[in-house]
Amino acid sequence: MARDERGVTAQSEDFATWYNEVVFKAGLVDRGPAKGTMVIRPYGYRLWEQLQSELDRRIKDTGHENAYFPLLIPESYLSREAEHVEGFSPELAVVTHAGGKELEEPLVVRPTSETIIGEMMAKWISSHRDLPLLLNQWANVVRWELRPRMFLRTTEFLWQEGHTAHIDETDARRETMLALGIYEQVARDLAAMPVITGEKTPGERFAGAAATFTIEGMMRDGRALQAGTSHYMGTNFARAFGIRYTDDAEQQQWCHTTSWGMSTRMIGGVVMTHGDDKGLVFPPRLAPYQVVIVPIMRGGNTEVVTAAEDLAARLRETGVRVHVDARPQITPGFKYNEWEMRGVPVRLELGPRDLEAGSAMMVKRLGEDRKRPMPLTSLPQAMPGILEEFQAFLLARATEFRDSHTASVNDWDEFTAAVSTGWARALHCGAAACEDDIKSVTAATPRCIPLDGEPETGTCVRCANLSSYGKRVIFGRAY
Repeated sequence: MARDERGVTAQSEDFATWYNEVVFKAGLVDRGPAKGTMVIRPYGYRLWEQLQSELDRRIKDTGHENAYFPLLIPESYLSREAEHVEGFSPELAVVTHAGGKELEEPLVVRPTSETIIGEMMAKWISSHRDLPLLLNQWANVVRWELRPRMFLRTTEFLWQEGHTAHIDETDARRETMLALGIYEQVARDLAAMPVITGEKTPGERFAGAAATFTIEGMMRDGRALQAGTSHYMGTNFARAFGIRYTDDAEQQQWCHTTSWGMSTRMIGGVVMTHGDDKGLVFPPRLAPYQVVIVPIMRGGNTEVVTAAEDLAARLRETGVRVHVDARPQITPGFKYNEWEMRGVPVRLELGPRDLEAGSAMMVKRLGEDRKRPMPLTSLPQAMPGILEEFQAFLLARATEFRDSHTASVNDWDEFTAAVSTGWARALHCGAAACEDDIKSVTAATPRCIPLDGEPETGTCVRCANLSSYGKRVIFGRAY
């Protein structure tokens, strides 16, 4: 199995092994003591904080307020919505003893919070004047994963979950699409991850939802990643938890509710969208450090360290996140390799000769003309533009990769060929049995019915029955 000098398996040899190696070697994560749990290390948590702060700002800008709800949920709450509890039952962690005694009612460690928030909404809403109720929670959740993978599927993970209540279907569906739009923007603008927005087929819906919408990104092995979902719940949870309001005519009506979430699996998505055989590649808007300065010290020369710190201070004044790696016990070459592994967008090398020339050697993580000297006097003013160019380059690179690995197909042979390396756009009958058959043969599932798909009719690519969606469905193997 091919490896580079740092022992990273090549993506072309084994993408899954590459991923597992790079998230550990780059210092993003470590394994927790309980099966399937992860410890997010400081470098990885900086990445999460960048994503969290921007997503939180956009959520608040649309009128939502943050709240916090209990981790432990009475087991009876989940059973009130039968489809919901059935969908989560295999993944639940249940507390049966506490304080040295068996509990009268078991408590579920939250897999998601529709039930506990629904209980509170029923208490807080009485009139149409209380609506819409727009809540968001930042929290951890637990889902017992049989095949855990760091960031992508872990027993415990971090996320935000929006929960809202509305007067009618129109308002609730508007909210559902608003949340989906926020996720699309964050994926594209922050993570440089081009995504397809679409509706899930009935067989892929969130348990208890009337409709589920998703953003789907393509990773560099051609697989899909569901990077965020938004659900229109109809009145299912309102009826289960008694979430009602009095309308203008003094009549009792059921609220229409939504829920939506984005989690730490986005970190895994960023790794797999942009990484290469040298390690991570971070988009500048999300990178923990946008620039790392490596002072080259010879013979205990501290002048370059002082100059590096001065340059870093001037870069910070222009809004750049910068780190000076002045570790004396580590060679410059080792630092170069380490920061390439850790995905820093731009490295600046600064030695005595560079100081004499009044410049620093700039090395971009990827792209043409990636290594060139830059004048120290103008570098701080130029760097924000350089970083924005790199951000745009990564988005264009990921978009080209996705588009070149997506094919519109009309027969089964074309379908199987397309999903072996990427995505297939195909007509589909919509039958659950047909979806199951496709998955059993190819491991591909319907990722979404694209919102911007062109109207088209015809027969299913698998069973030859008539297509039921009026447009092509995206199929692909997924994480």
